[in-house]
Amino acid sequence: MSKYIIEGGRRLVGEVPVIGAKNAVLPILAATVINNNTSTIFNTPNLRDVEVMEQILVSIGCKINRVDNVIFVDSRNLSKIKIPEELVREMRSSIILMGAMLTRCGEIVVSYPGGCEIGPRPIDLHLKALRQLGATIEESHGFLHCKAEKLKGCDIQLDFPSVGATENIMLAAVKAEGTTIIRNAAREPEIIDLQNFLNGMGAKIHGAGTSIIRIDGVDNLTSVEHTIIPDRIVAGTYMVASAITGGEVILKNIEVEHIQSIIAKLKETGCMIYNNCTTLKIIGPKKINAIETVQTLPYPGFPTDMQAQMIALLSIANGTSIVTETIFENRFKHVEELVRMGANIKIAGKVAIIKGVKELTGAKVTSKDLRGGAALVLAALAANGTTVIEDTFHIERGYDSLEKDLLALNADIRKV
Repeated sequence: MSKYIIEGGRRLVGEVPVIGAKNAVLPILAATVINNNTSTIFNTPNLRDVEVMEQILVSIGCKINRVDNVIFVDSRNLSKIKIPEELVREMRSSIILMGAMLTRCGEIVVSYPGGCEIGPRPIDLHLKALRQLGATIEESHGFLHCKAEKLKGCDIQLDFPSVGATENIMLAAVKAEGTTIIRNAAREPEIIDLQNFLNGMGAKIHGAGTSIIRIDGVDNLTSVEHTIIPDRIVAGTYMVASAITGGEVILKNIEVEHIQSIIAKLKETGCMIYNNCTTLKIIGPKKINAIETVQTLPYPGFPTDMQAQMIALLSIANGTSIVTETIFENRFKHVEELVRMGANIKIAGKVAIIKGVKELTGAKVTSKDLRGGAALVLAALAANGTTVIEDTFHIERGYDSLEKDLLALNADIRKV
């Protein structure tokens, strides 16, 4: 297993480009099976999760060629409906293949998905919606067998604006008979990116980015070329890296509108932020202000994927901050590791109470999930002394060459 060794106390300075969004490219890769044709995807990050999705597509008969950050997918020879269990268990986003494979083949056999252990993430909303569209789903021995002779459009009211369920419905409804309307749909930028990709191949989808999405079923789809949007969570992580080190970092290739909730909270901590549409400069404060309250919410609220990084920053703020996690039940695993570094954090249910300390100290800690691991890296950048972070494979699921980017910004970090 790889690990990071970080010597803290260095101010981050410089420029760094932001990679394509992990949470956009995964459903888009799943969508490549629908058109029975070729897809060219630009600005694709080099991540373990992306590699797993590529392996899944190859396992069912797709041809894939990758050149740098461009992936070519040819799905014309797709021949299998069973997704390898070992790959599904490694990555939760594989569940998005349900909607895509029902559209393409009318059938899929898939095990329950894996991924980070951040609490229960039931797929009930996915299954309920696919059944409404006409699928029959049998659950047995940890596997789901989904079949549909003909999917038919309908009105679907989501109980919660689930990103994954919204995406699965969009993929299943692309060629369904008639019109499908999703109400209380997720509004994340990644939903818009999926809509743009599908429309690029001939789908008729409107409303992504709002709470109501309309999908008019079509008969034929064509080849498509598409560029993935920048990763707003990677951008937010690097913004916190600048803030926690009192740094001065310029982020390039971003969508400022996608990170407004992060910008607002970092301004509350005392950061100075300047931006245009695709570039942002963030200057960290000499003294970090505590924040009265941070609450994770569906987009456009503060993202749950930035909660851990924000806690790392607030652990050395001047005063007491309250962070409430409303999306996942078990997303404070990073807290006990931060406490090992000297943080003063108490957990009460879904609430973290953070009393800022003068400084963190280097320690040996373990990355237990993707964003929690990123938070440990941020804490280590600001800590006094050396921090060793183990199990960094979690971090590498969502960050492409994190240590190289941080080295370019003057951090003292190495991967072994």
